[in-house]
Amino acid sequence: MNFVIVMVLMLVVMYVLMIRPQRQRQAKQQSMIDGAGVGDDILTTGGIYGTISEADGDDLVVEVAEGLSVHMTRRAVAAVLPPEEEEAEEVVEGEAVEVENAEIADEAEVADVEDAVRSEGAEDAGSQTRL
Repeated sequence: MNFVIVMVLMLVVMYVLMIRPQRQRQAKQQSMIDGAGVGDDILTTGGIYGTISEADGDDLVVEVAEGLSVHMTRRAVAAVLPPEEEEAEEVVEGEAVEVENAEIADEAEVADVEDAVRSEGAEDAGSQTRL
């Protein structure tokens, strides 16, 4: 009797930890592919990146290069890619103004790297004079 209880518990744990999450991932993937529409960037199962230019039910026309379109089914879509982020710009009263925080962060990183290189160079110079 104890053996049956242990086996049932193991099956329940396996279902909760393995089978159920996999089914949820599959359902999420399928809804993402079904929701893909015109203008979405996709990755096909063959590894080709493209943009959906026409969608008619299960049939898609994907533009893989300028002037080059491929017809395929939705089953050939492996992933719908998130939209690419544009450069950090703010629009103020119709004028584009670059965000300076990104530039300041980049300058700080460059300064940190330069300081590290200088300190390594000083250590190397000191070790060479000791020889």
